[in-house]
Amino acid sequence: MREYSALSLDRIPAGSRIARPEPPGRVSLDDPAFSVMTDLREVAAVTTRPEEAMYRAHQVMIERGVRLLFVVDTEGALAGVITATDILGDKPLRFTRERSLSHAEITVADVMTPADRLEALPMQDVAQMRVGHIVATMKAVRRQHLMVADEGGRLVRGIFSASQVARQLGMELQTFSVASTFAEIEAALAR
Repeated sequence: MREYSALSLDRIPAGSRIARPEPPGRVSLDDPAFSVMTDLREVAAVTTRPEEAMYRAHQVMIERGVRLLFVVDTEGALAGVITATDILGDKPLRFTRERSLSHAEITVADVMTPADRLEALPMQDVAQMRVGHIVATMKAVRRQHLMVADEGGRLVRGIFSASQVARQLGMELQTFSVASTFAEIEAALAR
């Protein structure tokens, strides 16, 4: 067996600080898509369970600074996702009316998007894309998040967030249209 020598230790001076991750750098629409993707092999996904109270999932989002939680079952398999829009939108209100429950009784499972309804970009396609492709895709599908799947879809490898992309582009990014008249609002609600 090979022997290793011990390393010397230095005292940490008073007033030392703790390192923080560097914020992602600025990008352009022509930069590789990977430059705005959160790689889940490098950054741990923020997760919750289906039986978790919805209000608690929202607290986790606020604490962790995210707007999407991956919902996993007891074996760690993807059960779905829950977004801030799911929590703050009309889903909880409809659910409380339909089931005669209080807001505090709503669980993540009640308002999440189940795994069988989720879609993702294939990792091999993302390798060929530019940031502009991601922006165009988010606008076309009117979503704030896009997942990236690897291993034939069996592994969620990454995620694109509209707010992260906008921060790195240094511009506002709206992936959905905002209704400006009562007729537009009514039409959007009817969909």
